[in-house]
Amino acid sequence: MVKIRLTRHGAKKAPFYRIVVADGRYPRDGRNIAILGYYNPLTEPAEIKVDAEEAKKWLANGAQPSVTVKKLLQKTGIID
Repeated sequence: MVKIRLTRHGAKKAPFYRIVVADGRYPRDGRNIAILGYYNPLTEPAEIKVDAEEAKKWLANGAQPSVTVKKLLQKTGIID
């Protein structure tokens, strides 16, 4: 099953996340299929950058977003 989820990057106590498309069987920070954007929770307000067309394409092809990614996509207006 293909999932859209976050992978953690950045230093200790300074997280930075990439929004990626990955096979659900791989570990969180393991191999991914595509990078859709990023999420930086440390800035005020939190910085979210997503390639909308690519995200819509993957959602149309059956990729399942995680709960957190679904909220981020709703904030950016990609999902209703």
